[in-house]
Amino acid sequence: MSNSLFSVEEARQLARKRLPRMMFDFVDGASGDESLSDLNSRALDEIRLMPRVLVDVADRDLSSNILEQETGLPFGIAPMGMCALSWPGADQHMAREAAARRIPLCVSTASSSTLEQIIEDAEGHAWFQLYADQSGDFVDELIERAKASGYKVLILTVDVPIPSVRTRDLRNGFTFPMQWGPRQIWDFATHPRWSLTTVLQCFVAGMPRPMNYVTSTQGTKFIRSASRGRANWHFLEMLRDRWSGKLVVKGVQSHQDAIRIKAMGADAIYVSNHGGRQLNAAPTTIESLKVIRQAVGADMPLIFDGGIRSGEHVIKALASGANFAMVGRSAMYGLGAGGGSGLADILDVISNEASSVMGLIGHKSVVDVGSANLASTHNAEASGRR
Repeated sequence: MSNSLFSVEEARQLARKRLPRMMFDFVDGASGDESLSDLNSRALDEIRLMPRVLVDVADRDLSSNILEQETGLPFGIAPMGMCALSWPGADQHMAREAAARRIPLCVSTASSSTLEQIIEDAEGHAWFQLYADQSGDFVDELIERAKASGYKVLILTVDVPIPSVRTRDLRNGFTFPMQWGPRQIWDFATHPRWSLTTVLQCFVAGMPRPMNYVTSTQGTKFIRSASRGRANWHFLEMLRDRWSGKLVVKGVQSHQDAIRIKAMGADAIYVSNHGGRQLNAAPTTIESLKVIRQAVGADMPLIFDGGIRSGEHVIKALASGANFAMVGRSAMYGLGAGGGSGLADILDVISNEASSVMGLIGHKSVVDVGSANLASTHNAEASGRR
């Protein structure tokens, strides 16, 4: 591997230097005192895996299957809005990596490129993430656009009924559309690499904008602080009736909600606390994953995100009950550190580490990873035999 980045934390530190503070804090920040964002990763760190020996693991396979789709890796790229703020052309970089690695790229309602362009660039390796936005007609249009573009998976995000308080964004004066003042101009001027690249991109494609809104026939404006409270149980019922493809519900942490969502016919539950960007007092995602897995049984597909900063974290999520994982900030750190090549480096880092960890716990195939690989399971069995 000829990477220039060797860990997600290294990419994060480099992105901090290269991105304007406003942009880095938009990616890196969370709600409240931001403690949950850190706890997500620390909770994954605290999980112990049991090494196994005398197993031939020379040839390992990370390919997986989720929602009847074969993937080259057991993780994809989580939905994130306005990614071009982290690096110009971010959506195109992510789409190309998704195509090359055969992994799903989750396309946000607020993506910087149109949903039609991204699925084309990703060669079909894309899922569409839907917000129940303030305009019902706009939501209806998005659903029809996703169908017409060939999306097979629709993700309904339900954990943003109201916007959270994100102190860093408030302190930096981060708004959309951007408001230009002396602080923002100085911020951009002191980060010339990002600023010059952005200016060049603007000559080609214009300023970064939420293009699914811009290209809508409804005239709906993107309002970052808008409520998405229309995503209620009735809306989910309507969406299940209307969407014939695979339907995923994202942002679930309560096992009671998970049971009801399963009963309503969702094809997968996406366990997530929005990377700590909504309710700071919520449980870590890995805690919720374990409880939800027990509640919905072994057959319900569970997708996990929240704090993944390494391939080890991916394997721990799978061992704890997830069928598939998604990376969010880690991808953004790669983009912020080195654009498309930085993103490729970080996906390589996570993939190679996942392969290594999988081999060290005694598996050739990622589909064999499960709860038996948790050290706590082995300790409990040993205790029971005494």
